[in-house]
Amino acid sequence: MRKIGTFLFAAMALCLVAPAAFAQAGGAAASTPTSWVVITSGIAYAIAVAGCGLAQGKATAAACEGLARNPGAAAAIRLALILGLVFIESLTLYMFAVLYLKL
Repeated sequence: MRKIGTFLFAAMALCLVAPAAFAQAGGAAASTPTSWVVITSGIAYAIAVAGCGLAQGKATAAACEGLARNPGAAAAIRLALILGLVFIESLTLYMFAVLYLKL
């Protein structure tokens, strides 16, 4: 686990430092400044989608386990699973809407 954390930290450091190494010198031909709203919105959306994916996976795994333990409750478990997946997915769609309202 420690090796994975070290690798992820090194990868993040490389992603943050590498663009500065290739930056152009200021002058008449300098490009427009970076819009941090776009960058941070993209990162926030990626985090929201990752959280949504993890939550949907856990919900589906729990529903499958519940069905395996009690097949007689299949209808109730299926209804709860679909309702939960709809709520989880709606969070990602709301984040998507906020992303485009900010831009």
